[in-house]
Amino acid sequence: MLESIEQKKTKKSEAAESLAAMQAELIDLANAVKAAKIPVIITIDGWAAAGKGSQIAKLIKYMDPRFYNVEPIRRPNDAERRKPWMHRYWQRLPKQGEFLILDGSWYSDTVKSRMGGVIGKDSYKRRVRDINTLERQLHDDGYLIIKLFLHITQDEQKKRLKALEADKFTRWRVDAHDFENNKRYDKIFAQFDKILTATNTSSAPWHIIPANDGVTAQYRIMSIVTEAIKGACAAKEKGVPYLQEAEQPLADYAPEKFRLISTKKLSKINMQKELTEEEYRSKLKKYQNRLFELQNMCYQRKIPVIVAYEGWDAGGKGGNIKRVASSLDPRGYEVKPIAAPEPSELARHYLWRFWTRLENDGHFTIFDRTWYGRVMVEPIEKITPQWRADMAYQEINEFEQQLSDWGAVIFKFWINIDKDEQYRRFKERENTPSKQWKITDEDWRNREKWDEYEKAVDRMIKLTSTETAPWTVIEGNDKKYARIKALKTICDRLEKVLK
Repeated sequence: MLESIEQKKTKKSEAAESLAAMQAELIDLANAVKAAKIPVIITIDGWAAAGKGSQIAKLIKYMDPRFYNVEPIRRPNDAERRKPWMHRYWQRLPKQGEFLILDGSWYSDTVKSRMGGVIGKDSYKRRVRDINTLERQLHDDGYLIIKLFLHITQDEQKKRLKALEADKFTRWRVDAHDFENNKRYDKIFAQFDKILTATNTSSAPWHIIPANDGVTAQYRIMSIVTEAIKGACAAKEKGVPYLQEAEQPLADYAPEKFRLISTKKLSKINMQKELTEEEYRSKLKKYQNRLFELQNMCYQRKIPVIVAYEGWDAGGKGGNIKRVASSLDPRGYEVKPIAAPEPSELARHYLWRFWTRLENDGHFTIFDRTWYGRVMVEPIEKITPQWRADMAYQEINEFEQQLSDWGAVIFKFWINIDKDEQYRRFKERENTPSKQWKITDEDWRNREKWDEYEKAVDRMIKLTSTETAPWTVIEGNDKKYARIKALKTICDRLEKVLK
């Protein structure tokens, strides 16, 4: 892609009138983005000394500072290295109607890591896949992604680096590493060209900016940004997805297909499983002690563990989680109860609130309800259209694959009870003063939709039980049996991983 870029020289007088018009228009367009609730991400990548900072300054000069955030992306710090590599980008996602402007992004991060030997060939390929996944998921959720690459020649870069070094106020911005990279320009050029070509998709096409001349670069950036925002606002008004035009042939990219594990429908599961009190006490002590030992081993080896709980109302998730959590060192786990999303969560991609709740590597993250509400509760309760919820099966499998690539061991439990047992527990809660807070009118209303929910759960388990993140259906009519099965499942799998 970079070879086809022709550097140009534009006189200020030639561009002044057009730039002034676009700058005035950008003020109105920023307000239109706010009104249309379109989240906008502008990534500005490119060569060292290509002028990224100055071009960002010129762009934001005509935007309301209350509704944009500029984030410089540098090498990950120690805390960021303890999370999945994409975590710090998900964490920064803008709300609807706001702008995120990235000085550097997942692209510069990946190229620098590859050129510096931090990641190998396989990790690089996974990162490219993750980038395309991220951008497609965000586009499908209504985000406008504008990707700009500031391209300068080797001679121009060398001249600028020397000028920065000669000025006492800017010499801190360059070091010997920058000059060394200038000598490796051809190798870095090839790496940039490779990643740009592989990630030039219809969801987020690349715009290569000839940046030897600052006026030319500013004019191109303003043109691209204003046209993209106008297109996105018009598409939002019509209720159709906005696809930007690519400047180069698009990459042949398709979502990954996952190998699924064969599963049973809930109606085919034998629920007649139970333990005596003596069996329960004996096994509880055995597996809780073993889990404590395994947690310490996971901590030492920095293996993250994710335990995701779903199940019927009154299925016993709370008691089950309590028996797992009480086995663990409290310094090494967090339980994340998931309720209805807050306004700030509704204003972002639905996976954002789960990405941002992940604990560090070596720790346990236990979710009391999860991202699976997207394919169960939301379409049934008409919160999310069925067509949009259907897209989530792929998105969820991709999310869990990235967690697995990070090194996480993922457990997904569906606590299953039959309809009669749920009714018995509901009535018990109603008749027990200390438990009445646990039962609501909504619980009874959801029960009326039992058959609809059961079909949704069967489909969910069938389409998202992958080799890296399989579902375990726990027979929960007997709470004692359910607790032991969860503990045993965690211990058995962790023992295999740790071997």
